[in-house]
Amino acid sequence: MELINLDHTMRIETASHSSKGNQLKWMIHDNWYKADYMGYESLSEVIVSSLLQCSDIPAERLIEYRPVWIQYDEKRMKGCASHNFLKEGQELIPIERLIRQYTGHSPVIEMGHIPGVKDRIRYLVNSVTDITGLHNFGAYLTTALEIDACFLNEDRHTNNIAVIYQEKTHDYCLCPYFDHGLSLFSDMTVDFPLESDMESCMKRIEAKPFSRDFDEQLDCAEELYGRQIVFLFGEKEISQSIIPFQGIYDPRILLRVEEVLRQQRRKYQYLFTKPAQG
Repeated sequence: MELINLDHTMRIETASHSSKGNQLKWMIHDNWYKADYMGYESLSEVIVSSLLQCSDIPAERLIEYRPVWIQYDEKRMKGCASHNFLKEGQELIPIERLIRQYTGHSPVIEMGHIPGVKDRIRYLVNSVTDITGLHNFGAYLTTALEIDACFLNEDRHTNNIAVIYQEKTHDYCLCPYFDHGLSLFSDMTVDFPLESDMESCMKRIEAKPFSRDFDEQLDCAEELYGRQIVFLFGEKEISQSIIPFQGIYDPRILLRVEEVLRQQRRKYQYLFTKPAQG
């Protein structure tokens, strides 16, 4: 794997509403670098992005992550790298900041006052649509929730959903799907120690941002905006996605990840077949 030497002057401080803390992040020569923090976030980032290439998501909404070694503060850490997808004059605006800026209210707090999951999703989609004019945001968000359910991403808070703003034209557009690091039980430090079995991990994991239950928020979004994604990866692609990490991560981690991917593929089999034409 590539070795990247980084220092304090290159580090990026990011605000986060995640309960899991912040990864170390850097931006160098139009590339992002992130180091493992809770366990094997980089492995999850790379594998999820690799398997999303085997889907019907448009290429412009996918980010390719690659594994790297990061040398920082006299330590060598496992990490991942990706190209900055923003073009000149563009700004990434998390929907937390977007809605606060235009309404003066936090969408997280507002959704806390809305009892139904479907109504929370509708509120968020309508708010973003009203501000940006992006009438396909409901479908975009549904795709994100389908991805998160399949790969068990526990960190899709309102700072991990964003739109792109073009300052020159004052236009908004949808951004690629990003930040899959806390997927596949990658947090070995707090919630999913490597010694935990699959059943206990499944009982502990919680979704965001509309419900703690992945299936509940997924079902509600699909009822509102329709099923969106078609996954195209199978057993072969799952096995191939693990290969680059052999000899780098603990074999028990690789076995766990492979087991999770196979289990989730069986559970969400309907997302691996083309929807019936009505």
